Parts: sequence; structure tokens; C-alpha cells
Amino acid sequence: MNPLAALDNRVLIAALVAWVVAQGLKLPIEYARTRRWNWVLLLRAGGMPSSHSSSVAALAHGIGLLVGYDSAMFALAVVVAMVVIYDATGIRRQSGLHAEVINVLVHDLLEGNPLRHEEQLREVLGHSPLEALVGLFLGLAVAQIIV
Repeated sequence: MNPLAALDNRVLIAALVAWVVAQGLKLPIEYARTRRWNWVLLLRAGGMPSSHSSSVAALAHGIGLLVGYDSAMFALAVVVAMVVIYDATGIRRQSGLHAEVINVLVHDLLEGNPLRHEEQLREVLGHSPLEALVGLFLGLAVAQIIV
């Protein structure tokens, strides 16, 4: 079996392109919001749009287009996409909200205490439902074009 055959896998390419496009869109969206370029967003989780949602949506839609929406492979891809999107909007989002609270507590403690703790916890780990939804539609569009 030739491992380079993966380069001909349009479903895989659609999922990867959806991820890259979503990550790339985070830069101008964040710039429009803050008027600063934040190049770290290219490799960081969280933010608008959700690259997790876009890649699993592209994967599921691509499989549906290629082998049929009534196939077991499509069903598996949809269930995996549901788990990933739920995790991105639920569990990871909540851990980000917890990080925000912890950072406020640490800041408050430091104001009354001469000890300094400069390291901040990452607060943007997950996605809002809107970020996940935009990522989902982006993935569907990329798969529709590529597959």
C-alpha cells in the first residue's frame, strides 16, 4: 500500500483545508476586534471560527458525498463530529470559564500580597455555540467544493 495515496483522498484534504481555513480566518477576525495581529492564533485552540467544528463537519459531509449519507461510515463521522463539537462548546468552554475565574482570583490575591505570579492560565480553550456553528458551516462548504 502506498502511503502517498492519502494525497488523493479528497475527504481528508477537505477536512485539512477546512481546518487551515478556519485557523487562518481567526487572524483577521481577531484583528477586526482588537486592532492587533495575534499570530499565535494560527496554532491555538479556541476562537472564531471553530477549526474543530469545521474539520469534522467537512469530514462528515465529505464522507456523505463520497460513499452516501446512508452508509455506516457517514453515521460514524456524524457521531464523532457531534462529540467533538459538544466537547468544544461544552467541556472545553467551561474549563476556559474556570480559567478566567482563577485568573481573577490570582490577580486579586496578588494585589494584597507581595508575591508575584505572572503566568496566566489560558482562558480560551473552547468555543461559543456561534463559533462552533460558523466552523460547522465552513466545513460543509469546503467539503462541498473539494469532494
